[in-house]
Amino acid sequence: MWLGICFRQIWAKVVLPALSWRWLLGFTAVPCFLLLPFFGITPESPRYLCAQNRMSDATLVLERISKTNQEALPAGILTYNHGTEVDPNAPTCEIDHLLPVKEKKCTHDNAMSSKSGSVAALRSLLSRNLRRSTLLLWFVFYANTFAYYGLVLLTSQLSDANRSCASGLRYTKSEQDTSLYKDTFITSLAEFPGLIVSAVLVEWLGRKATMWCLLFTCCGFLGPLMFHQTELWTTALLFGARACAMGSFTVLCLYAPEVYPTSVRSTGVGIANAIGRIGGIVCPLVAVGMLRSCHQMEAILVFEVVLCLAAIACMMFPVETKGRDMN
Repeated sequence: MWLGICFRQIWAKVVLPALSWRWLLGFTAVPCFLLLPFFGITPESPRYLCAQNRMSDATLVLERISKTNQEALPAGILTYNHGTEVDPNAPTCEIDHLLPVKEKKCTHDNAMSSKSGSVAALRSLLSRNLRRSTLLLWFVFYANTFAYYGLVLLTSQLSDANRSCASGLRYTKSEQDTSLYKDTFITSLAEFPGLIVSAVLVEWLGRKATMWCLLFTCCGFLGPLMFHQTELWTTALLFGARACAMGSFTVLCLYAPEVYPTSVRSTGVGIANAIGRIGGIVCPLVAVGMLRSCHQMEAILVFEVVLCLAAIACMMFPVETKGRDMN
């Protein structure tokens, strides 16, 4: 993903001056078609195959996985219970509900029938056992997506705002120049050190601490941007902020699947990601609309508040998943 983002900036510098943004979107969509053949050879989830009564196919996938990992499959015959569902009213605390199966002495994985699986999974996500984790994950996904795409937009909008607002004029469309592509490319490079830092910290500090540390650090980088800065300082601060935002989002995508049990994992992570995209839709109102109206301090302040609240939400997650087996 990081290489694709960097390549897009170079491609934009070549395409936009000669053609238009529509051509740029068309060219960048071409690599997506190269992925289509791979969907046919990608192995299906063993749990899905079991739910469809394709036990032999599920066994073959598991055997392939065990061969790749050089680990032997447990002895016995693969079975699947279609009749059990997640009980949203189970009298267990949230942390206990998130413990691995072997610690709870469970004999099945709380599988849900395909007919009512989605409804039952949604009820389970908002049940007493998982409600706190679900609501916090929804907000943190929203805030991370809001901040990430906002930082991408700020790279160009801050330079435009500094030029137009400093001259006492309302926003006017500036001519394309090489500095915009250069600044965008440099800030895109920030995602690589962000990934490295998150990979190091996540095994040292744990998931929760890594997320809130990176989010608070992102706030620190954004703070000086409430006031007009030089182009060099603006690019440097956005570089640090984007690295932290990318690192936090990466750890969040690692943490979310570890929180939920198998029976609701895909539904829980999918809904959280969908809510996060709402943040990506809303952020242009701040990153573009407010800056074009010469409200730079207010726009950056909104990002600061959202990031701080997301960091606090990370502290409130009920369980740390570092070193814990997945259910």
